[in-house]
Amino acid sequence: MADIRQVTPPEAKGILDNTPEAVYLDVRTPEEFAAGHPAGAINIPAFLRGPQGMSANDEFLPVVEKILPKDRPILCGCQAGGRSMKAAQILAGAGYHDVRNVQGGFGGARDGAGRVVVPGWRDSGLPVSSDTLDAVSWEGLRRRAGAQRGPERV
Repeated sequence: MADIRQVTPPEAKGILDNTPEAVYLDVRTPEEFAAGHPAGAINIPAFLRGPQGMSANDEFLPVVEKILPKDRPILCGCQAGGRSMKAAQILAGAGYHDVRNVQGGFGGARDGAGRVVVPGWRDSGLPVSSDTLDAVSWEGLRRRAGAQRGPERV
């Protein structure tokens, strides 16, 4: 398995500010993304909530591969850093060259007692958005990638 570099939310913000081609890939569910996400992030969930709980999103890698070139710097983030680490490993395994995991994600990483051990994007005072426009939302990106199923396909 590829060794994934770890960054904190403030480090991720610095990379985004200084590397225009870098992208924050929020791998949380569309509902989590809509409730607030790093400003400028795009949403392609690695896992989706279903009747049996969270399960892998079969469309994750195919959509990412149609939307993001393999040489683009990608900062994977989720709520605390676990799902995004798995997503980063999937991307690295698929040949993405510059993938990093955002430790603490959006909401912060906590220890077993519930104490914050790595503050998240929100608690670090970094810019937050609730935009769900087609250019950044899971449904919009799915359509753009041609992954939308059914008669509503564009």
